[in-house]
Amino acid sequence: MSGHSKWASIKHKKGAADAKRGKIFTKLIKEITVAARIGGGDPDGNPRLRTSILIAKSKNMPVDNITRAIKKGTGELEGVHYDEVTYEGYGPGGAAIFLEAMTDNKNRTVSEIRAALGKAGGNLGETGCVGWMFEQKGFITINKAAKDEDELMELAIDAGADDMQTVEDHYEITTAMENFETVRKALEEAGLPMDTAEITRIPQNTVTIDEKKGKALLKLMDILDDHDDIQKAYSNFDIPDDVMAAILENS
Repeated sequence: MSGHSKWASIKHKKGAADAKRGKIFTKLIKEITVAARIGGGDPDGNPRLRTSILIAKSKNMPVDNITRAIKKGTGELEGVHYDEVTYEGYGPGGAAIFLEAMTDNKNRTVSEIRAALGKAGGNLGETGCVGWMFEQKGFITINKAAKDEDELMELAIDAGADDMQTVEDHYEITTAMENFETVRKALEEAGLPMDTAEITRIPQNTVTIDEKKGKALLKLMDILDDHDDIQKAYSNFDIPDDVMAAILENS
């Protein structure tokens, strides 16, 4: 299982995603604002903005919030200017950490990230130290109840997907960056509800983490996920299912 999938599954089990709805809205507003600033406010001509809006709607963000975020990006409303930055480093057990952030104060953000990594027993690295491990891919998840596996596989592959896997109660579809929008649209036109539809980073290799380091790493990932400036946090860890069960039971 990929690091992306492992962390996503763990968050689902811990019920963390819904508990942080306010944080999710803040991060989505930043993404919509930056997408509109870079590519314009028309979602039909701006795939990044279109995807951001779809994700925001799937999280039940009010339309007024989305509209204001777009107008802030296009300059129709006054707003904060965010810079897109990435940070790379290592967590407990030598797990690679890759962070995508949007900030209005780079000095503050890097200081806080360095402190969080250091406190967990990790460290902030140089640009490029782990980025090569994470490949950008389109990533879509669909609940297993929505479609027969073979039928969905045929539909996804015909539309240009690279692969589809069954993970617990859902299907995970991965695509090349350039095929993501085509695959997403084909699934949408087929009437299939997508729990996730985003551009993500999937690790090309993983490191197995024991229980002690696993607890520290999961705590660190929670802190990074919760940080206002961090849009997405990735790692290449793999915690065996029996170890993960022990961690969750004792947490």
